[in-house]
Amino acid sequence: MPSSVTALGQARSSGPGMASSACCCSPAAVQRRLPILAWLPNYSLQWLKMDFIAGLSVGLTAIPQALAYAEVAGLPPQYGLYSAFVGCFVYFFLGTSRDVTLGPTAIMSLLVSFYTFHEPAYAVLLAFLSGCIQLAMGVLHLGFLLDFISCPVIKGFTSAATVTIGFGQIKNLLGLQNIPRQFFLQVYHTFLRIAETRVGDAVLGLVCMLLLLVLKLMRDHMPPVHPEMPLGVRLSHGLVWSATTARNALVVSFAALVAYSFEVTGYQPFILTGETAEGLPPVRTPPFSVTTANGTISFTEMVQDMGAGLAVVPLMGLLESVAVAKAFASQNNYRIDANQELLAIGLTNVLGSFVSSYPVTGSFGRTAVNSQSGVCTPAGGLVTGVLVLLSLDYLTSLFYYIPKSALAAIIIMAVAPLFDTKIFRTLWRVKRLDLLPLCVTFLLCFWEVQYGILAGALVSLLMLLHSAARPETKVSEGPVLVLQPASGLSFPAMEALREEILSRALEVSPPRCLVLECTHVCSIDYTVVLGLGELLQDFQKQDVALVFVGLQVPVLRVLLSADLKGFQYFSTLEEAEKHLRQEPGAQPCNIREDAVPDHKVTLLEA
Repeated sequence: MPSSVTALGQARSSGPGMASSACCCSPAAVQRRLPILAWLPNYSLQWLKMDFIAGLSVGLTAIPQALAYAEVAGLPPQYGLYSAFVGCFVYFFLGTSRDVTLGPTAIMSLLVSFYTFHEPAYAVLLAFLSGCIQLAMGVLHLGFLLDFISCPVIKGFTSAATVTIGFGQIKNLLGLQNIPRQFFLQVYHTFLRIAETRVGDAVLGLVCMLLLLVLKLMRDHMPPVHPEMPLGVRLSHGLVWSATTARNALVVSFAALVAYSFEVTGYQPFILTGETAEGLPPVRTPPFSVTTANGTISFTEMVQDMGAGLAVVPLMGLLESVAVAKAFASQNNYRIDANQELLAIGLTNVLGSFVSSYPVTGSFGRTAVNSQSGVCTPAGGLVTGVLVLLSLDYLTSLFYYIPKSALAAIIIMAVAPLFDTKIFRTLWRVKRLDLLPLCVTFLLCFWEVQYGILAGALVSLLMLLHSAARPETKVSEGPVLVLQPASGLSFPAMEALREEILSRALEVSPPRCLVLECTHVCSIDYTVVLGLGELLQDFQKQDVALVFVGLQVPVLRVLLSADLKGFQYFSTLEEAEKHLRQEPGAQPCNIREDAVPDHKVTLLEA
């Protein structure tokens, strides 16, 4: 909807530079903090219709997924629903993407399972603390820190999480019980006890997966509808579209009906979800201590128990949400405000902890449903949130009959697209070295999630530092030796540059003059200045010349300030080569430091 894109885009068009200059209470600043003010005045009945359809579609997807993801998190099923509605209302006011939906996701549920020991109190406290950290990052404009997590690291983590989550549901798909949750033990015990597979669960789970796959393929290959089509064709198209979009709800309803039919006969071949707490969650403060049979666990002890989860969970939540928002903003041609997204997800987790929510983030799958349903504004989330609340108030008794194998099928089909099989081939073709952080992250995440992410980020950082310390240099061997650093020049790179120059110019017989072509060098530091001064002295001792070409204004000003003995600069490579060949008409530029303005270089011929 072009007009809604424009309205949302206007709210995000002001950059952070304007925020510092404008008053915090100015209309523009308030609109940046409350993006709803940008599109609400232009809201129309057509937008209302499209938002209602999109919100209904997302709600029918969110309810069965929330129940399923609670299983992944190791929590009672109602906690998935508790986590599925707060983000809908918060994002209505604070969100800068019309497509994004916040709620429980497979990856976040896996992290919650790992760091909260399947204890609801720990999960709720983790949501509160994660939200506080995310809010602080948004207020302090620290979103740029996410840029230090490279794409190969993210892909490695998501791929490992996909395998972990998917395989973790095999036990439910086959009806196996008492399987450990640790990945390697899970694999071992699943294959060890494969003979205990319950036929009913396995058949129903596989049928549900097949139905989900067929409905998804139908949804992906539906032809577009045109206004000139007959009314009957358009109605049938809408019916098929609705059925395929709400496929999760349809499949869960089908499985629950089958299970209830068996329950009536007195024979139950499936493992059921069981009792789900009825009613809306109570509003109360997050648990800052827990009373157990062995005594009271204090807040400090709970924080220590969660350990690295207090860094990993908020970080991965932000990464997932901002990545989803950016992907759909690019696809649908509008802009988002990354720092505002941090505030939205942070406040969602803080407020969610007061209604027993565990940490949430942006969902790629439900956001895709939202976008494909034609959502116009974040108001579609209100419909989704109300639908979740209604299900908590009126439908929880029906959740008893949902087979766990059906929920396992939903989870497996939801996470399967997250495993990017093409990334390995792409990186092999584009830059093979990037496979290293991807593989390190992927493999170590099966051991400990935080170690995988930390090791992958560390490998990426070392690769970045290596490229800064050992920049590539382009060497031209001709009458005059020309050496050109292919990237910037900073203190870690000085020793490598010195060795390169010495080996090619001064350690040969006879010593050669050298032109240092600095077009790509935009800044230098004191260590580089000292190194260049030593090189000039070494060249003078050998009675050969080292001259500079293509110096940018900031670099030239620094070198002039250093007053290096023997420093010579030429405006062009041709003039430098003429000078070194002792041809007439090529004089070095005599440049005064005070004659170098900010925007251009003033050259005074000697």
